[in-house]
Order: sequence, then C-alpha cells, then structure tokens
Amino acid sequence: MKNHPTYTLPVESPLSRRAFLKLAVSGMGSLALVLAHRRLPGQASSFLGIPEFPQVDLLARVAQGVAELKARPDLESETLEILYEDTVLPWLGEVSGASPAYIFNNQKWVETPDGYLYAPLIQPVRNLPNQPVSSLRQTSLGPGMWAEVTVPYVDVILNSKPSSDSWVEARVDLGLPVRVYYGQVCWADKIKKNEQGQVLYRVNPNYYGGLDMLWAAAEAFRPITDEELTPIHPDALDKRVEVNVTYQTLSCYEGEREVYFCRVSTGAKFNASGEIVDNWATPVGEHQISRKFISLQMSGGTTGAGYDLPGIGWVTIFATGGVALHSTIWHNNFGDAMSHGCVNMLPEDAKWVFRWSLPNVPYDPGMLDSTLTGQASTQVKVIEVV
Repeated sequence: MKNHPTYTLPVESPLSRRAFLKLAVSGMGSLALVLAHRRLPGQASSFLGIPEFPQVDLLARVAQGVAELKARPDLESETLEILYEDTVLPWLGEVSGASPAYIFNNQKWVETPDGYLYAPLIQPVRNLPNQPVSSLRQTSLGPGMWAEVTVPYVDVILNSKPSSDSWVEARVDLGLPVRVYYGQVCWADKIKKNEQGQVLYRVNPNYYGGLDMLWAAAEAFRPITDEELTPIHPDALDKRVEVNVTYQTLSCYEGEREVYFCRVSTGAKFNASGEIVDNWATPVGEHQISRKFISLQMSGGTTGAGYDLPGIGWVTIFATGGVALHSTIWHNNFGDAMSHGCVNMLPEDAKWVFRWSLPNVPYDPGMLDSTLTGQASTQVKVIEVV
C-alpha cells in the first residue's frame, strides 16, 4: 500500500484546533513551539506593519494548518516544502490534478512560481492597501464605519486583556499571532497615530456583542460605502435562493430565470475521523430569510468541534439555529460539504446574494431582523437530489 501525504482538514474555526495544538505543544516540546513561532514569508517586521507581500494581482494564502508544496499537481509527486498557516505565495493560476485527489471531490491545484498547492487548503487573496481616512461618520452606532480587510492578513494588538474563552484568548494562550484576514469585515470606531506616525484603526470584528477591540494598521482596511449596499434588481418579483446540497451549488432565481450561480459548501456529512454526522446537515426544505448582518461573529459547537469565527461578512440567516449564507475565508473547497450547517461562500458571492435578497439592509445599523419589522423576505429553498 502506498503512503499518501497527510493534509490538515479545514474546519470552521481556530478554536476547533485548540485541543490539538495544546497536545502538539506538550507532546513535541520545543519543536512544536518553533513551528508555532516560525517566521513566515512576508511576515511583518513591525508588529502593526503590513507585510511586504508579493506584488502580483492574485495571491495564495495557506488558510489553516499546513500544506505541501508539490513538484507537480499530484498528491503522489515530490514534496518540495512544508508551508505553514499564513504563508503567502503568488497565485499564477489554477490547473486540474494530474491524477484524482481522493481527499475531496475538488481536483483543483494552485500553480505558484515554486510549485503546486492543493486548492482546497488555499485562500485566494489580494494585496490592496488603502489610504487611511482622517475622520469617522456619525451613526446610530456611534462614530465609525464598516471596513473590509483587503490585504492577505495584518497583525493586531489588543485594546485590553482578551475576553474569556474567545478566539483571541485561544491564540494568545497558544503563543500564536492575533490577526485579521482578507475578506473579514469589522466595525472601526476610533482612529489614532502611533509614535511612528502610522495611522491605526480600532476595530471590532463582532460589533453585536464582541468584547475584544483590536488596533490595526489602517491601510489594511477599505471603508465600505453606502453604494455597496444598494439593492440589486430591487424591482424584480418572485425572488428565491435555491441551495442544492447534492451538487453543492447555489442559484438565485427571479421567477423561472436564473440570475446568479455559484459553488458553495453546505453542512458536512462526515467529521474529521470519517464518521457520519447528521447534526451538521444543512436543513432541507423551504425557509425564509429572517436576519441579515453586514458582519457577525459566528460561534457554536462543543469544545472538541466548536468554532468561533469573527468578522464574517454578508451573513444571511434563514433557518433555526443561525443557519446562514455567509462569506468564508478559512477554506477554498467550494463544491464539497464542509460546514457545521451553514452555506459557505466566497466573499464576493455572499455579498451579491446579500444585496440581491430581501430584506434590504441599511448601512446604519448594518443589520435587519424581518421577524421584528415584518418586512418581506426572500425564500431559501434547500434541496437534495436522491
């Protein structure tokens, strides 16, 4: 029997790996600590500086755990290097695997100048620094603005001690850097300059209940404008979203006309041990959108299989238990069932559906609950082809 390479299964949160990481540190001693603190390509020399990422249009970030850089787009090919989480390389393009990859249905590989990376583990990102703003708008939420991270990642410093049992505390306890990532959406409520004259924003990746306030380089954040929330096709009738859990696809319809299509990841059917699980299934049936948030922290589950995900953008909740359509930054395995019940989407897909579907959400306060307002909402139909 051949010895196949081992990959870290992308899961829905840093906290779901907490027990594993603690075990690794205790079991492997200094080696594990060295790996946890390994200086990554492009890592910032200054704690709040934006790293010097490769100057290309599209970049590849190792989204979780480790990934093997291969000589060819084939799991059997030579491993050139082990790349750790947050390594960033130029993304030259996508190719199909030279032989079937048995780990996921996904057969895509990312070509880099140095070799090939299995695509499900790699987040496509860009490096688009921004000009900092000098003042914040006044809103019912207080001074502030919604802002999206537009660089692969940026380190942050805490405004105060980490809150208990949070994603921040988990990373601090493990000696890992606290960062925000491309595609996350935060609420920025303060501006200041440090001793070097660098402009910083104080950001909250969970405005609706979060306790951990973070200071980060302002250049990493793009202010979200009112125009970006303008409804798409506001006069269209009979809108509905159809999610197919068999084919892992999402379609938006206006009457019988399909106006949008994308691949998604719905509730996982197996856990990391290969055991069948039913409690993660995306609920089949007809639902109505109930709540929408420009940004939300999503958490749940148990200690062994829990998740705590801050700054999740374009959240559209449609079923009991907070089941939602939302942006996803921790994997690129769309087309395979991966989630704890939600419908994982690329940020640009989640944003389009957010704007197109009812109810429409205003910039201020950035959320809407149609069960309280009585506003019309779009149907989400989840189907399974037997």
